[in-house]
Amino acid sequence: MKQDFQISLFYEMLRIRRIEEAINLRYKEQRMRCPIHLSIGQEAVAVGVCSHLKKEDALFSNHRSHAHYLAKGGSLNKMIAELHGKQTGCTKGRGGSMHLVDLDVGFQGSSPLAAGSLPLAAGFAFANGMKNLPSICCSFFGERATEEGLFSEILHFAALKNLSMLFVCENNFQTICPSTQEKQEEKEKEELPLRILRVTKAHSIFNLSCLENRIESIYEMTRQAVEYIQENKKPAFIEFKTYRLCEPIINSKSGVELCLDKKRADWEKYCPILLFREELLREGSLSLEQLESMEKKIASEIEESFAFARDSPFPVFDLDNEKAYAD
Repeated sequence: MKQDFQISLFYEMLRIRRIEEAINLRYKEQRMRCPIHLSIGQEAVAVGVCSHLKKEDALFSNHRSHAHYLAKGGSLNKMIAELHGKQTGCTKGRGGSMHLVDLDVGFQGSSPLAAGSLPLAAGFAFANGMKNLPSICCSFFGERATEEGLFSEILHFAALKNLSMLFVCENNFQTICPSTQEKQEEKEKEELPLRILRVTKAHSIFNLSCLENRIESIYEMTRQAVEYIQENKKPAFIEFKTYRLCEPIINSKSGVELCLDKKRADWEKYCPILLFREELLREGSLSLEQLESMEKKIASEIEESFAFARDSPFPVFDLDNEKAYAD
């Protein structure tokens, strides 16, 4: 990687981290009334994957969508306004954190349902194929989604129709319900890391697994998958082993206090931002002065976005005249 590109990747990860930290900190003000899922610790996957996607490439996300939205180039002002339920939000204040959309940059939407984005992405990719469009359709989902029946069905459909589709599984090994490890029989636990890849292989889909929560590894593995899709006009699947620092969800009951994980002792071993920052500082690619400048720029942008949300009006619902469908 060139030095300037390394810095841009680091900046994007840092920006996403600071934005979500600000959301977490300000949630207690009770101005954001929708449940929110943060992805603190998983920034490298979002940035590493989206750095290979073009503006015209479509992206579908899940309930933990802030990082994907921002990494794809989604408007921060619109996102923060949406969290506040304002008319200037990306879905006009009607969707909240789990229903983000920014069609200007190809972010087609997010679904709060486990595996909910998969059929949407597959349908979009199928339509692109019928139009002979060269763009890629990318779908982000968590490990929990791979236990849904939809997962195998969409894998089969993508393979059958040769969809130019990139499946991105963010496996943080954490769920609100019992983890996969807890649900598996003892004799199967030792083979657990290969379970998802075995399923994709059964559908004859090109698959990769990234064991490191490092931006360089994620970027390189995504490059291989994207090149495969472009050359073969077939789907590809990547499972990323990542790490989430925060609690599954913050809402009016759990609040900000529950958001920080209790595994701080292990955090430095898994944090993609800390790992990349130390590497860049050690190599001389990044200076402390540059880092300070980045922090100030990001802090200023965050303040402006929250001010934008605060000053924006709430939507006025006119159910008699509003249309449920586009013209």
